[in-house]
Amino acid sequence: MHLTRFRVNTARPGARRLLSSPQILHAAVMSSFPGLLPTAQGESGAPRVLWRLDHQARAEVFLYIVSPAQPDLTHLVEQAGWPAAAADPQTPGWQTRPYAPLLDRLTEGGTWAFRLTANPVHHIRRKEGEPTKRTAHLTPVHQKKWLLERQERAGFRIIEKPDTSRLLPGGITHQGHEHHGDRYELTVRDQHPLSFTKSGGPTQSPRGPVSLVTVTFDGRLQVTDPQALRRTLTQGLGKAKAYGCGLMTLAPPAPDTKG
Repeated sequence: MHLTRFRVNTARPGARRLLSSPQILHAAVMSSFPGLLPTAQGESGAPRVLWRLDHQARAEVFLYIVSPAQPDLTHLVEQAGWPAAAADPQTPGWQTRPYAPLLDRLTEGGTWAFRLTANPVHHIRRKEGEPTKRTAHLTPVHQKKWLLERQERAGFRIIEKPDTSRLLPGGITHQGHEHHGDRYELTVRDQHPLSFTKSGGPTQSPRGPVSLVTVTFDGRLQVTDPQALRRTLTQGLGKAKAYGCGLMTLAPPAPDTKG
């Protein structure tokens, strides 16, 4: 497995086109792998490629990719990077590193900072007898609950704040449900509603509109099942993986500056 980072040159028209549509960006990411045929991208057992956009600032956007093979992002550099700078072999325009060293460092009880962009959804039935419909969670309370419900089988638990660091009293409830807003080292930001028409391919008509809501989680976790967490990091978490969701990345936690 490999982890790749590419900085997007947001001043270029090609970059603005890529950033305007998760479907266009997904196609560009998948085109980075010469050995992966387009017809196999959605098939069961096909290699899983995950990607995510991180908006650090208005003009600082990074594309992260986790993939079984090393990508060739030459076309992205030409469309949305700095081609002149990339002409130097020492600075090709993106950085790719083996993922195995980090995956091998995961041990039970280890703590990490994490970031995840996801599509938190649930299924509801509006009327008796109607089929259930997949619907986005729209509030931070329910979005956090969505992640907390998946943490155990994903191989981690989100670290709880000590009582002295909470602004809300322990056990407080919200409309009959436990309020997670101040209990965990977890924040939700960058909620984005996305709507676009899904292409049916060059010889097919469009398949219809796609609507989804993405959010980014930042927090700290403790590893409970290293193998399950490795699977989460390489296979993704939740729905809409083709549209920039599901990729969780880890970093060493910031040192405690107290005292």
